[in-house]
Amino acid sequence: MLETGESLLLRITPAADTGGEGARDPVEGLVTVANPCLSGGTLDIFLEANLPPALAYVYGHAPVARALLDVGRVLGLDARPASPGEPLPPDLDVVVVATHGRDEEKVLIEAARSGVPYIGLVASPKRGAAVLAGLDITEERRARIHTPAGLDIGARTPAEIALSVYAEIIALRPQVARAARPAAGSAAPQAVAENVDPVCGMTVAITPATLSLDLAAGRVYFCGPGCQHAFADDPSRYAHA
Repeated sequence: MLETGESLLLRITPAADTGGEGARDPVEGLVTVANPCLSGGTLDIFLEANLPPALAYVYGHAPVARALLDVGRVLGLDARPASPGEPLPPDLDVVVVATHGRDEEKVLIEAARSGVPYIGLVASPKRGAAVLAGLDITEERRARIHTPAGLDIGARTPAEIALSVYAEIIALRPQVARAARPAAGSAAPQAVAENVDPVCGMTVAITPATLSLDLAAGRVYFCGPGCQHAFADDPSRYAHA
């Protein structure tokens, strides 16, 4: 959901036959998951991604670059003018180079090596191919640079060129989602310790706030107070767990 920005309706139900954990229902946008907790009941939750605006760096000072800034802001992006040599932030989503031959290579190489999801070079097909061929990067990274940037919609004016670039970004959005790319230099996510609630069978993340009881055999963790109280009333009933 965070990767694509799509909304969905999550149904949490004790029913065992849900087609598998996280299975999608025949109803479009509905995802059903099983919850074996003894509290029972079915809960529908509408989840809507509320993500920060995509951050776009635009390089250049010509009319096309100015149009990229204006159109990007109208579309809700955080579009900012940038200069070659300026450090790239780890949360950068878009780089569009419209410098018309000035300092292009350095910007494209840095963006490709940093893993920026969308990189576009505004250039003719012939010049764009020549620029890509001269970049000191791997073929895999070179293939991620879009040139001529934008969809072929017959654009002529700076505003139309900017529109074609953002149309391509929107079309590729599921593939270039921010959540699919780890930030440069970020550490691997820490593993979270888990245990199984002996009453309902749910997997419980062990945190300082997780409910638990200390027994001679060790500590037992629970998903909620209902399971904790049920276990405390008759521990022998759950000895099999």
